[in-house]
Amino acid sequence: MDDRPFPREAFDCAPAMRIEAQERLTALQFSQLHTQLNKIEDMMQRLERRLWLTVFGVVGVILAQAAQSLMAATP
Repeated sequence: MDDRPFPREAFDCAPAMRIEAQERLTALQFSQLHTQLNKIEDMMQRLERRLWLTVFGVVGVILAQAAQSLMAATP
């Protein structure tokens, strides 16, 4: 009989099982990395869209002021 206070089950620890576990862990890490990269890419696209919207807004204001000054200059 086992003299330890908390008897534990023996488990298989073959090198092939360790390699398989490491491969599964690596696959999971790469999957998580791809998910995070996709999220970052989506955020960058949204940021780029906002930037272009700001640029077009500024250009629109400048053109509107130019048109307004031309209309005020001509009688």
